[in-house]
Amino acid sequence: MQALGFYFALPFIYFISILPFPVLYLFSDFIFILIYYVFGYRRKVVTENLRNSFPEKSEKEISELEKGFYSYLCDLLLETFKTLSISKASMLKHCSMNENSKKLFQNYADERKSIILVLGHLGNWEWGGNSFSIECKQQLYVLYHPLENKYFNKLIIKMRTRFGTKLIAMKNTFRDMVANKNEINATAFIADQTPPPENAYWTKFLNQDTPVYQGTEKIARKLNYPVVFVNVQRISRRKYELIAETLCENPSSTSDGEITELHTKKLEKEIHKNPETWLWSHRRWKHKR
Repeated sequence: MQALGFYFALPFIYFISILPFPVLYLFSDFIFILIYYVFGYRRKVVTENLRNSFPEKSEKEISELEKGFYSYLCDLLLETFKTLSISKASMLKHCSMNENSKKLFQNYADERKSIILVLGHLGNWEWGGNSFSIECKQQLYVLYHPLENKYFNKLIIKMRTRFGTKLIAMKNTFRDMVANKNEINATAFIADQTPPPENAYWTKFLNQDTPVYQGTEKIARKLNYPVVFVNVQRISRRKYELIAETLCENPSSTSDGEITELHTKKLEKEIHKNPETWLWSHRRWKHKR
């Protein structure tokens, strides 16, 4: 059944990937109507997350945010499929890196320092990884959870590695990072996934008690890799800018929880700037302290 579903969907996915951008976004508008008005995909989860995160907003404001999120979610899905066929030139046209960020990464490369990148499910993180691999000298590694469907898993790997990015299964993170320590690289951690509560660091995030993975901080402190926050900010439809900022230069000198608080608060700040581009359909708060 896995193979049947995959080979049925594959021609459709490739067809989407070759659509011109104006047509792609017209199709996204149609998908939005289906997902939001017809199927109501995870509407209860999204509404609850928004209300709890922004208690100061009126129901009208929450409703507008909700619609904005679903519209963006459809764009994000189709933009991700676009990765299958997009050229390097087009990728950089639609997701560029600002000059300060280029200099930051170039300086670390010149100093022969490997770094840890921290980001959230904010903006188009997939396109951000592609642009980094095209623009920067560091070998980019991205942590990922393998999908249960091995056929779709291979497709996702193909999309994420087209421009030179390499993947690390989350269970092998520290082992592989130690094995790669002789090269100049950057390892990307997605900081807003949901860890088991008993092993998590708890903090306030978007007005709620929130568990956060401690792995990013623990590995940064052990390897003493500078921690850089990356925001793939949506400038307009089909246009993003990758903005980077060093959060911690010498992690080994920090105290417990310091790095985790830094990247969590930074992500929260960026979400407040562009709330509709965060992944509100994720069950981020399914665990309680």
